[in-house]
Amino acid sequence: MTRYMDYRISTKPIRIVDLKVDKSKLKHTSLTILDVGHLPGRTYYRTDARFVNKWAIVYISDGSGTYRVDDGEKQRVNKNSLFLFYPGPVFHFGPDPGGYWDEYYFTVEGPRIRDWLDTWLFEPGTVKAVEIDDAQKSKIERIFMLMDSGVPVNADRAALLLESLLFEFMANAPDAAKGDNNEAAIQLLYDISESLYRPFDAAKLCQNNHISLSTLKRTVSKYTGYPLNEYVHRLKIAEAKNILLNSGKTLKEIAASLGYKDVFYFSRLFKKYVGVSPKLFRTNK
Repeated sequence: MTRYMDYRISTKPIRIVDLKVDKSKLKHTSLTILDVGHLPGRTYYRTDARFVNKWAIVYISDGSGTYRVDDGEKQRVNKNSLFLFYPGPVFHFGPDPGGYWDEYYFTVEGPRIRDWLDTWLFEPGTVKAVEIDDAQKSKIERIFMLMDSGVPVNADRAALLLESLLFEFMANAPDAAKGDNNEAAIQLLYDISESLYRPFDAAKLCQNNHISLSTLKRTVSKYTGYPLNEYVHRLKIAEAKNILLNSGKTLKEIAASLGYKDVFYFSRLFKKYVGVSPKLFRTNK
């Protein structure tokens, strides 16, 4: 991966990786990463920056500084902070005078961004404190490696991985579970979501979480509004929709990958929860 020096920005080597393939070769068209960058030890403070038809997600892994939108107040940016660039405003941002910050950025485009904003992403123009673990740090490096490969399918994988990383940031943010002290329930729902690609085993899930089956059912119903089996099916069908839209896998392959041995049963479930057959859903995408 290319590293180069630009002493106007940082005293350390920086990495910038552009999208290396034609967009027409990508299958995950709802979200495209245009470029990614890592600016360790950034010292440059930028003013009057604009973004046209593009969004950028910025993660500060170390150091501190400020972020300001138009003529608004300067917001503090500390270690493990996220903020966004987006079309319209003028941005002023960077480390404090005489200081630095370590910056990762991901420039993206596509309608998927609107889905984020409508459902779970933090408000544009604000600074979001997040928590990060080794697994998430590894995802960041994998995104860089996938983008650097120059292989279309890897650019698609990078986009999906970025969405996963950003969602984890939101789910694990210090204020994400404010007002809800039942961390065990949150972990339980997470464990269920991790079982999408295998037959659902309620007994094993109960054993791993040291709870009874009745507790499992009661907890899922309380937090999701659905009975246990329906909730699991809905999760799997939601994943099936993504696979149908972003891959060429056959219906039989998709059903099998999600733990359904009977493709006809899977098709009936899909139509029940989506309203159309899998074939029609893919055709009308």
